[in-house]
Amino acid sequence: MNYYYSPLNGGFYIDTLKDDYVASDDGWPDDAIQISDSLYCQLIEGQSGGKIIAVGEDGAPLLVDRPLPTAAELILAADSQREMLMAEANAAVTPLQDAVDIGDATDAETALLNAWKKYRVALNRLDLSAAPDIDWPQIPA
Repeated sequence: MNYYYSPLNGGFYIDTLKDDYVASDDGWPDDAIQISDSLYCQLIEGQSGGKIIAVGEDGAPLLVDRPLPTAAELILAADSQREMLMAEANAAVTPLQDAVDIGDATDAETALLNAWKKYRVALNRLDLSAAPDIDWPQIPA
């Protein structure tokens, strides 16, 4: 069994399945180049270790580091984190607010409700454009 790599598709192919590829709608890639078993294993292991497979100048696959996230990607990740934290805060506030509303809250529950509300305000005021250097507020205890 031999491995092949298509720079155009960024995919690996096995020669024992070539007839199946040829019979398929996509076919066998015209640019398929044979690679060694050891290179194939190195590429797969490297990919599972966080690297990405890129195409070298000669068309052969090689491992490279993942690019650093862009500013927009960092902001998007921070926004997702804030939404998750806000959902947790909302879930904590609801029963505490209910206890206050019906006049059945303890002093500790009232204080905790106030802490959670301050936390939500702090979350809303975060400057996400500073991602990833965001000073996240502490979750109330």
